[in-house]
Amino acid sequence: MVTAVQQLSLQDFLELSEDGVTYELVDGQAVPKMSPKKFHARLTRIFLSQLTVWAGESGEAFPELAVTLTRHSETWVPVPDVLYLSRERFPSDWDEDGPCSIAPDLVIEIISPGQPFGQLSRKAEDYIEAGVKRVWVVDSKARSITVFYPDATPRTFVGDTALTDEWLPGLEILPAWIFQQARI
Repeated sequence: MVTAVQQLSLQDFLELSEDGVTYELVDGQAVPKMSPKKFHARLTRIFLSQLTVWAGESGEAFPELAVTLTRHSETWVPVPDVLYLSRERFPSDWDEDGPCSIAPDLVIEIISPGQPFGQLSRKAEDYIEAGVKRVWVVDSKARSITVFYPDATPRTFVGDTALTDEWLPGLEILPAWIFQQARI
């Protein structure tokens, strides 16, 4: 006998009790997000700090903020490690205690131990298809940052090769410096 799995609506998902686990809404199911470890947490802190300083008053960076998007014609609520949203794109009706209701300018996902690059690569493509302008997949083992674009193939940055982007004017990230600051 096959048992049907009940699909959660966005409202049902948002009303789930918080039990210390971060969930994402994927294909109508609450999926637990991997718990960050030390290197992951350090990288999150450094990226958040760099984006906050760079953005100033022109936008805001958030750690682990849920965002409501559409994936494969269904409501999808991922929780990126870091996201950046420019002030000009802030939704006027955004409930400050709710998830972000529009696709961010930038999403950063940091690979957790045991998580394959391909898994986050597919997630990055889903973000791009949902309207996110840039997705960075950060690999602490390879000490690299792979950038996904809506109109170009992904590009990987390592060492002292500066990550710059016309979509994020004035932001310059040196992967070697980021990983050095994280003591990785």
